[in-house]
Formats: sequence, C-alpha cells, structure tokens
Amino acid sequence: MTLRADCVNIVPPVLLPLVPKRFDVIGDIAVLSLPYPLLPYACVIARTITTRRKTVRTVVRKVTKVDGYHRVAGFEVITGNSTVTICRENGFSYRVDLTDVFFAPRLASERKRVTSLVQADERVLVPFAGAGPFVVPAAANGGLVTAIEMNPVAFRCLEENVVANGVAGRTALIRGDAFDRSLLQEEGFDRAIIPAPYSKDGILWSLAPAIRSGGIIHIYTFRKKNEIPGLIAEYQSRKLSVVTYRRCGNVAPDVSRWVFDLCRDRAAL
Repeated sequence: MTLRADCVNIVPPVLLPLVPKRFDVIGDIAVLSLPYPLLPYACVIARTITTRRKTVRTVVRKVTKVDGYHRVAGFEVITGNSTVTICRENGFSYRVDLTDVFFAPRLASERKRVTSLVQADERVLVPFAGAGPFVVPAAANGGLVTAIEMNPVAFRCLEENVVANGVAGRTALIRGDAFDRSLLQEEGFDRAIIPAPYSKDGILWSLAPAIRSGGIIHIYTFRKKNEIPGLIAEYQSRKLSVVTYRRCGNVAPDVSRWVFDLCRDRAAL
C-alpha cells in the first residue's frame, strides 16, 4: 500500500493525486514533501503514517531544499517532538539531527556497494563525511579512513558514530573545508569516496592529486542525462578512466544523482 492509497477517504478526492506515494524514513522520523493545498490535511496524513508504521514517532514536512553553508534542508515538525534520531543502515547505526545534518536514506544500497569495495588497510579519503554513513562501513571493512566535515553539528555526530560503531581506531576525523588541501597531513590515498553536494563538483579537481596513481575515486554528481557524455570526455581528458557509472535516483524532473567510479591514470592531472 502507498501513502496515497492510505489517504483515500481522508483527503478529498480532488486533492488525492497530490499526496505523495512514498516518503523517506530516517530512524523513527518520516520525511514528507507536501504541496501547499495539502497543508490543512498535514496532521491527518501524519497520523495515518504513525498508525500504519508503528516505528515512526515523528513526522516532518520538508519546507526547503538542501541548501546553505551546511547543506541541510529545512523541516517543519507535524507530529512528534524531536528531529534527533538513530538511523540503522546495513548493520550500522548513526545518530542524526535532521535539522542540522544531511542524510540521504535512499543511498543505502549505494553506500553498501561502494564501501564493500574497500580493501584491508586501504587508505580512504571521504570529504563531506556528514554523520559518517560512508566512513563507518569503509572503516569496518578494513579501511584506514580520513574523513572531512565542516558542519560542527554533523562533525559531532560523526565523532559519536565512529565510537558507537567501534571504528574510531581506524578513522582520522578533520573538521574543516574539504576544499582546503592543507588539512591533509599526508596524501597518496588508495581510494576517495566523494558524495559531493549540488554544484560542488570542483572538489574532484581539488582532491584528485591526493589520490595515488592507479587509485580509485567514487564521485557523486547531479546531472542531466544529456550532460553525461561530455562529463565522461572531461574525465578522460584529465587522465581519469571511467571504470563504471550509474544513476542513483532522480532529484528533479530532469536531474539525477550519478556515481562515477574513476581510476586515476597518472600522477599528473
């Protein structure tokens, strides 16, 4: 059953097509996107969710897109009293405060795919680390992970999460701007996992020199499908071989999140 189906006889038939079919769940928090005409019914829709999903205690409405210095969305609480939750994903747990920390639950399978590729004692660089959903499994799989996060609230969550998941001894955490190469006390990383925020693709060219020749870079980018051939050509011209690439979900009518697995061909870019 979809949320829209659950709302039959709750929302007027004329407005029913506006009810989203699905919603995200992060820990015990459900995240809704509701258009303006549905706002008078927000409470009953939220009550429908908590009735059907006994593990959901808080329902929030997304009111602004991911934006700003700390790249977080704006939320309005419809029901419940906390935006702090524990999210369990792929056998790990993450403390997250949605009002201050970006967390994309739809990337769970992608995070599992990438971090499962990490080899024992690989030196892994993770900028834009957030609460640690790439950092923790990469370290648990045997990697020696250097993580960079600028957002002070996200950084505190990251510190707590590496301890809670037993990987603190395999992580080096740096609070600062991922574009600042001076934060890295050493280079020659074997792998980089770069969940770049929207419009921050330039981080690839900033950090690629820190990856050894033959090393692997996983870069996430937001692009239209017709931009992909040009992007591949750009990577190849900068001595980055495309091992594979795939779409990781839509974020707008014409824009998708893509992941490229790249191999750095030479030391000079």
